[in-house]
Amino acid sequence: MDASADMNDLRMSEAARPLYDHVRKFIKETVNPMSEEFHRLGEGKTDIWSYAPGQLECLEKAKDEAKKQGLWNFFLPDAETGEGLSNLDYAYIAAELGKNPMASESMNCSAPDTGNMEVLERVGTPAQKEKWLKPLLEGKIRSAFAMTEPGLPSSDAKNVSMTAVLEGDEWVLNGEKFYISGAGDPRCKIMITMVKTSPNAEPNKQQSQILVPLPHPGVTIVGPMHVFGDPDAPHGHMHLRFENVRVPKENMLLGEGRGFEISQLRLGPGRIHHCMRSIGQAERALDLMCVRGMTRTAFGKPLVKLGGNTEIISRARIEIEAMRMMVLKAAKAMDVLGNREARVWISMVKAMVPERVCQIIDQAIQMHGAAGVSQWTPLAQMYTSQRTLRLADGPDEVHHMVVGRAELAKYTGEEEDPALAAVWRK
Repeated sequence: MDASADMNDLRMSEAARPLYDHVRKFIKETVNPMSEEFHRLGEGKTDIWSYAPGQLECLEKAKDEAKKQGLWNFFLPDAETGEGLSNLDYAYIAAELGKNPMASESMNCSAPDTGNMEVLERVGTPAQKEKWLKPLLEGKIRSAFAMTEPGLPSSDAKNVSMTAVLEGDEWVLNGEKFYISGAGDPRCKIMITMVKTSPNAEPNKQQSQILVPLPHPGVTIVGPMHVFGDPDAPHGHMHLRFENVRVPKENMLLGEGRGFEISQLRLGPGRIHHCMRSIGQAERALDLMCVRGMTRTAFGKPLVKLGGNTEIISRARIEIEAMRMMVLKAAKAMDVLGNREARVWISMVKAMVPERVCQIIDQAIQMHGAAGVSQWTPLAQMYTSQRTLRLADGPDEVHHMVVGRAELAKYTGEEEDPALAAVWRK
């Protein structure tokens, strides 16, 4: 089968179907009841940056059951450490994981751990794998990825200015990072940190990625960055200060100046995972919208029969299916063409999906009235998460530039902008 024909075959493989069905069953029978108990145990706790008694035990019980049932680390493409799934097959499963925020962690498929594990699995030294990848694969610790910096547009990763200077056998790091997701969790023990090590090299060879353990001398958690007023504790999106932070030179990943190269391992798959989980959120919002519309009566009629609500529900279903097909095709493009050649498809869905999912959640909020923006439904938290995703992994505008320039190149014959290409270059 040629590549163009293969690109349009978006069927889940028969080999992955049993895993998909198993994941759905596990979420329904184990994750959903566990998450209710987890949140109940956390009600009224005084320290938001810790877990209430019994919370982690409740989560660990679900994780142990997932391991027992073989539902563990299946995001990894390496069959020795994961299920060896294609991007297309995993995309189907990620949509199910997105329906419950705790599903991914229960099966050790949570961001940013997934990207960090994939990086360590592919480019880590044996010592780095033993010290950090092994406990991550076992679900014993959590991790973070530190790239974004205050005071500069980090959507262009060449702007990253936090320095790392080699002094003897140690790298010395100085600078600040913010919105470092997961760094507030007391279980977070390692960060992959993007730094500038070679300021005189060509632009896409100046950055490196270095492993920084947590807690660590010189690394200060300044505080959480709030998202629409929510600190998202205890996970957190933290503001960090690095002051003469010393780590062994062996903590360098792959080699000096290879930070952009490493990014290729996580950018495409991570964005696809985000988008499919987002579709799961849209499905959940539509379900809540329909149930509310059919069970709530106003002006003598069910809400679904008032105004244009039936059409709103119709359009939401149409949008969800359109998004699903787009993301499945982007995933298939990665399988057929490779991450770099599929970058236009990846940018298409990254620009499209969070924006449209936000619209669907917003419509579900409207159907719920004031309760929709309250703690009585998950919709407000879902909306803030999806709105934030329009900035994470590159803002909408960057992805539209990638897609638009690629389209215009068909007419002008010009190469794409080197500054954008550098983000994807191997």
